[in-house]
Amino acid sequence: MTCRSGFMVAMLMALLVAVPAKVQAGGPDGIWLTQAGDAKVRVSKCGGGICGVVVWLKDPIDPATGKPQIDDKNSNPALARRPIIGLSLFAGMRPAGAGKWSGQIYNADDGKTYASSIAVAGPDTLKVEGCVGGFCGGETWSRTTR
Repeated sequence: MTCRSGFMVAMLMALLVAVPAKVQAGGPDGIWLTQAGDAKVRVSKCGGGICGVVVWLKDPIDPATGKPQIDDKNSNPALARRPIIGLSLFAGMRPAGAGKWSGQIYNADDGKTYASSIAVAGPDTLKVEGCVGGFCGGETWSRTTR
């Protein structure tokens, strides 16, 4: 093996290692800041799909009670006492194409669950959409750090 071919093998190996790292950086795994900037959600692989859990709130303490924010908009009394931090937002979020998932998303702002789709729109951009009937609304989440 000549020095030049050794260099080429080393370059190819470096490229093969770098490609999966770049793909991973553009995937859904990570911490995402909601469009309003009021919450951060950790998205990770789970089962055959993805999960999303609230890990941070801009205002973690309810000013009315002086206690941590709870899921008080939920119509189920047993669930209305659970803390927002640690709350799972995605249900049945399964692959629906390259960089896309569909399932359900829970909206703690109104205590309701909606049909949802999530798509990686760029290395640091996640499109999140929820639908009820024929009406859909969405927002763009930005990749962030803890």
